[in-house]
Amino acid sequence: MASSGSTVRPIESRSVAELVTSELRRSILSGALAPGREFSLREVAGMLNVSFIPVREALRSLEAEGLVINRPGRSSLVSPLDLDDLHAIYRLRHELEPSIAARACHLLTEAELDRLDREAREFGARELGIDEIYEAHHAFHLALLRPAATEWDVRILGTLWRAAERYIRIGFGRLDPDPHEHGRREHAHHDLLEAFRSRDAEAAREGVHQHLAHNEEIALRALEPRADAL
Repeated sequence: MASSGSTVRPIESRSVAELVTSELRRSILSGALAPGREFSLREVAGMLNVSFIPVREALRSLEAEGLVINRPGRSSLVSPLDLDDLHAIYRLRHELEPSIAARACHLLTEAELDRLDREAREFGARELGIDEIYEAHHAFHLALLRPAATEWDVRILGTLWRAAERYIRIGFGRLDPDPHEHGRREHAHHDLLEAFRSRDAEAAREGVHQHLAHNEEIALRALEPRADAL
């Protein structure tokens, strides 16, 4: 009989540290905790009504993800947005995603493309902002690439998408008040689907390149000074 120390124990519930990490990550990615915002361990523990220990663990995890900067003996801060980082993220995405798309366009079924087309229509709903559709948008792009993506591709894509998320949410969030932007989102994703539906590898590759280029342009708006800060 194996000793109790050699068995893997089932996880019955998420730890407090995981919950704190999840909530801080959500707040940072949504912009609720703004880039450059300083905060102390005591401040975060008080906001979340937890002890220092899970907050300290959470901040270490978020630092590894590049979302916070921990300064020993001083307050931590939300990592600032950085132009070089943004360009690096999209340079890597341009290297990876179009080549996967060129293969995936031959593997996606018509039924799956039809399903994704129905989802894309929801991106045009005027009452929904980028925060409401972001998770669905993430799932949409993963579904387009998944048939040709390896597990390593998915891991790397997930890292790049999380790194881009703050820029995307802030940049596109500024466009939410414009009613024409919602229709543009729907049409942009419909056009991307048509490139895949053509079963033409070069068309799918170019469609993804164009989609990424436009998203990077919008993400750059996250680096512009906020009007309310002027």
